Amino acid sequence: MSTHQSRRSILGFAAAGFSTFAASRIALAQAASEPPPRALQVERAVTGPVSIEVNARAIPHFEPRDRARTRFGSLDYRSGLVLTSPYRGFGGLSAIRVDAKGERFLAVSDQGGWFTGTIRYANGKMVGLDDVEAAPLLGAEGRPITEKRLWWDSESIARDGNIVYVGLERVNQILRYDFSKGGTRARGEVVPVPAGVRRLPSNKGLEALVVVPRDMQKAQPLAGTLIAFSERGLDADGNLTAFLIGGPTPGQFSVRRTEKYDISDAVLLPSGELLILERKFSWFTGVNIRIRSIPLKSIAPGVLVDGPALFVADLGHEIDNMEGIDAHVTPEGETVLTLISDDNFSMLQRTLLLQFTLAE
Repeated sequence: MSTHQSRRSILGFAAAGFSTFAASRIALAQAASEPPPRALQVERAVTGPVSIEVNARAIPHFEPRDRARTRFGSLDYRSGLVLTSPYRGFGGLSAIRVDAKGERFLAVSDQGGWFTGTIRYANGKMVGLDDVEAAPLLGAEGRPITEKRLWWDSESIARDGNIVYVGLERVNQILRYDFSKGGTRARGEVVPVPAGVRRLPSNKGLEALVVVPRDMQKAQPLAGTLIAFSERGLDADGNLTAFLIGGPTPGQFSVRRTEKYDISDAVLLPSGELLILERKFSWFTGVNIRIRSIPLKSIAPGVLVDGPALFVADLGHEIDNMEGIDAHVTPEGETVLTLISDDNFSMLQRTLLLQFTLAE
């Protein structure tokens, strides 16, 4: 068996593990008496930020079967890391936001935890993480949100300066954190959401958040709006539902669903282009991911939006359960996309940190 075939077999089992884990999480939602996963119990024991060790192994080639290839659709592969840690609560990373330099990061675990740190580079390639800390997401009372029934499924982040929004999928709630009040020690406040958000499916609900900056464009009608995307909350026509919260034109719209892809995350580029990270699973093909581009100016209450795919990858590439995406612009003007995966705390899956350059 070739190395590539062996890897595909292993990742095939990983995909199966992902599906099995998802099913187990549905069971948790249906049985309130069930205890939380072990990693979640570890997070509960932490009351403030703690320093943790995170090890990194380089991924030199995104497609092992063609090591000379660097262009994938509209993206150029830059570098990647496989991340591991002796800290038992490390994993389940569902969203990431990086600073303007692509160095400092804020990530959230789907089991109610923050992770912060710095990405270390050498010659433009990621080589490791430094100064990593873990902390629990706190509620308004200053206690970990995991102490509330089913409030541990934190899946998405949106950041607007010191204000950080976190989407909780299982209960379809949004928390607002003011990081000027202690960073990850800040307490979360519940953000009022439209009734449609609360009606989303428990396990396919809030999955991506994006803030449209107030100063992005003077004529931008969505400036100051929080955009919330469902993973697989479907409208009457089978398309993916999304919501405009706050801002001048609140309401609901839809994203055309094609090829059975679901939404994992989204990022707004300075150009006004909205990139949506999508994912699907099949017993025949395993995990597939896609990045689609949608013009922000096309979004308004009641509309159906669509856009072309910029990037598609499957288990023949170095991917896993990719759930987070963000972007920064280098001093040279390159737009760099950073993707992170949720390993579901499974021995068969990996936490991957990948970077690509968006080609002009």
